[in-house]
Amino acid sequence: MSHNVRNIVTAAVLLMATLATAWGGNVTFKAKLDSATLLMGKTTTLHLEITQDKSARGFFPNEQADTLNAMVEIAERPAADTTDLDNNRIQINRDLIIQSFDSGMWIIKPIPYVVNGDTAYSNQLTLKVLPVDVSQMQDIHDIKPVEDVPFNLLDWLPDYWWAWLLALLLIAGGIWAYHKYYKKGINPLKPSKKRLPPYDEAMINLQNLKAAQLWQRGQEKEYFTGLTDILRVYIDRRFDINAVEMTSSQIIETLKRNDETKAVNEQLEMILEVADIVKFANARPLADDNEVAYQRAVNFVEATRPVEQPGNDKKQEVKK
Repeated sequence: MSHNVRNIVTAAVLLMATLATAWGGNVTFKAKLDSATLLMGKTTTLHLEITQDKSARGFFPNEQADTLNAMVEIAERPAADTTDLDNNRIQINRDLIIQSFDSGMWIIKPIPYVVNGDTAYSNQLTLKVLPVDVSQMQDIHDIKPVEDVPFNLLDWLPDYWWAWLLALLLIAGGIWAYHKYYKKGINPLKPSKKRLPPYDEAMINLQNLKAAQLWQRGQEKEYFTGLTDILRVYIDRRFDINAVEMTSSQIIETLKRNDETKAVNEQLEMILEVADIVKFANARPLADDNEVAYQRAVNFVEATRPVEQPGNDKKQEVKK
């Protein structure tokens, strides 16, 4: 009896030793390496061979993992290949390209494969990773001394520097256009109408200001603002002086150096002084002060009117 038991145990052990694969139901799962010895940093192929029924549906639970263990990485996953074995059986061949960057003897534990609710495991493998012998490498050379690299401006410019330059040019162009056109009420995109000469424009604007009767309705500040604006624009166009951007004192000092305005500069100075008091000190001038300021403005424009030259029907005028 003991002899029979011994034979049964021996047969079982031989059967388990013969099976190099783990199995689950009608599934067999084998794993083998192209080479069990690998140079550190190099790659080798791990072959996975699964035999199962055609109707069975299986998957790898760790399909998305990029390592087999802490020391062995999966570098690539080529597509699986399926072979028909007849008798309603198929063989699935799956390869994994693996590598390791640490030398040593590493155990690749059985890989699970789930099919129809059961789990089959591959056999366990051992991978020996050899270190790289740096002394045998032929492409290692002495470190060269640091060389002085010639200065190149493009190396210091940021990426897309041309876009930054274009943006700066557009901004500068916008500022220039604002001061040249927009602040003067000129739209360069629209066809410009022929502008009246400075004298004619100023006289028409003065007449319109008088007709508006602003100070008669208690709007002295608006009245003097309109009066000085008309004179500033006239001086700007007539004498090519940027009076629109100047203070009252700057305008007076500039016109004192002009031979055409020396004689009437005093009248302009009185207008600007009263206007500043009204606009900034909230003072209310008398009715006579309003009339006198208007008449002085008319006198200043009349006194500085361009003089006709002999033999020329047109008046001398400075246009912008």
